[in-house]
Amino acid sequence: MNLPKVQFTEEQKQFRQEVRSFLKQHIEKGTFETRCDSWLSGSNPDFSKLVAEQGWIGMTWPKQYGGKERSTLDRYILTEEFLAYGAPVAAHWFADRQTGPLLLRFGTEYQKEFFLPKIVKGECFFAIGLSEPNSGSDLASVATRAEKVEGGWIVNGAKTWSSNAQDSHYMVTLIRTEPLGEKKHEGLSQFIIDLKGEGVTITPIRYLTGEPHFNDVFFDNVFVPDEMVVGTLGNGWKQGLAELAFERSGPERILSTFPLLNEAIEELKKKRDLSGLEEAMKLVAELWSLRNLSIGVAKVLEEGGEVIIPAALVKSIGTKFEQKIPEIVRLLLDVYPDLQSEKEIERYLAESILHAPGFTIRGGTSEVLYGILAKGVVAQ
Repeated sequence: MNLPKVQFTEEQKQFRQEVRSFLKQHIEKGTFETRCDSWLSGSNPDFSKLVAEQGWIGMTWPKQYGGKERSTLDRYILTEEFLAYGAPVAAHWFADRQTGPLLLRFGTEYQKEFFLPKIVKGECFFAIGLSEPNSGSDLASVATRAEKVEGGWIVNGAKTWSSNAQDSHYMVTLIRTEPLGEKKHEGLSQFIIDLKGEGVTITPIRYLTGEPHFNDVFFDNVFVPDEMVVGTLGNGWKQGLAELAFERSGPERILSTFPLLNEAIEELKKKRDLSGLEEAMKLVAELWSLRNLSIGVAKVLEEGGEVIIPAALVKSIGTKFEQKIPEIVRLLLDVYPDLQSEKEIERYLAESILHAPGFTIRGGTSEVLYGILAKGVVAQ
């Protein structure tokens, strides 16, 4: 992997300070409560609306669709600061990170003009419909089917682990549109399904914290018009892989438990625990290396390069790092995890412990990613 070394410009450094000022202002106002894993469990549509008013949703997209045509690195800076402060960005997260770029690359002009300006304004949220019940990590074993009818398709089936579907308006859904053949990756297509439409049922799958973040989504004779087919019929698998590159390589794969690490370092400083700080700095050094890798992938994405292998690497290593933080903090500090505590260190620790088992599963299990990396090594 020849990933570029990235240096932020003075303008980008100033933008980082702008984002920090915005977040500090709203934390002081009590607009939101900070938390770990905020990009998945922190859904706050009102806060997303405030972010949209700053022009920070779809900020890299063309101006004709409401975007700002800013760089991928600008968006990276924004994402880092949101995660570092534990801001509740889950409501608009998937539309901004995946759906918009997918539609810009594969969508029709009607789809771009209809959806993108709404996403930019914080008025339209998307969920992703990939995994299915009883399929495990075999993403291609799609049983949800669509039958052609006049003017569209009738969809029957189910999706699971659909993040934030309870707050979303639409779902980009991977569906089998052709009979299953010898190659199960063929004959799949992507549809945009209205989650408020007739025949759609959303059932929460609660976190260990009790939060309704993940969901089962059931389709019972749901009609999807032809204009809601994304890209080319039968090309859904390849389109989905392109979409996953945005999902697996971002700072959210290394910073889910950063608020806990940051708070732990502050606690160790107060106690003048030099040996504890030495152990914590090992985590900081590891984080810095992962961050440089992730930023390099972001730069390649900006230049239109291929990132499937390095994105898989970021995700596989980064999520294990995220899991390691609460385990080490528990050893360094005499802290009792408590979800209801007013002390951030206790609340962050509880959130991190309870969310951590899913880090290496969601977005592609580590074992699947190892297979992708192995094939990449063989190809080289």
